[in-house]
Amino acid sequence: MVERAISSRTAAGMSRRRVLRHAALLVAVLACGGMGRLPLAKATPFLRPPGAVPEHAFLSSCIKCGQCLQVCPVKAIELADIDQGYAGGTPYIAARDQACDFSCDALQCILACPTGALDHRLTKPAEVRMGLAVLTAPESCLATKNRGFTGHPRGERYRGLLRYAEIDRWKPQPVREHPYDRPLCDLCVVACPIKGAISLETRKEATGRVYAEPVVHASCTGCGVCEMICPTATPSITVVPRKVWQQSATEPGHG
Repeated sequence: MVERAISSRTAAGMSRRRVLRHAALLVAVLACGGMGRLPLAKATPFLRPPGAVPEHAFLSSCIKCGQCLQVCPVKAIELADIDQGYAGGTPYIAARDQACDFSCDALQCILACPTGALDHRLTKPAEVRMGLAVLTAPESCLATKNRGFTGHPRGERYRGLLRYAEIDRWKPQPVREHPYDRPLCDLCVVACPIKGAISLETRKEATGRVYAEPVVHASCTGCGVCEMICPTATPSITVVPRKVWQQSATEPGHG
């Protein structure tokens, strides 16, 4: 009788533990399923790698394999954290940390994508717009203050890479090894890998003050080099993901 009672209590204990395990497993499954309902992005939209199809199609086709990340010559591509819902694990570029500078003219990330989330039909920089550079803080821009820049734009410890075609057409160089000396700051212009995408244009205020201002043109691909190289503490020029270029009334050649 005693043995039978002990056996009964043991069986009951095992049953309770089994129920608790199943309950814990169910909670875990529901939690994982609910992760997909988290916001796709907490702040601004992601800056996707070159050739990314529209966002809804991108999230449907990207299998989060990381192939694009592995082939990027400047290691610009990162994977979104798990707290980004359906977007978790998908590739994006944090341009201020490391921009895409089209060092691989064949656009290796596009060629490496196995699903077409990065569209294989797009193989030229002009066709792979990621976003659009915008002078988001003209009040801090050194050019608008008619000021120059000398030294390391991001400090001597900055680890970012950039293609300097006059040094090596194919091998990106550490930015910290190439200080600038510009009487009028135009780093966003001289560092831009796309010819004619940004220019400095003369402006005149109602007070008569004349100053220079970076102007973004239609050939801008949104690669983020201008944002990366901008020497102000908070970048004066930034890339807005997926933004479409439109000619402004002050754009040269308007009308």
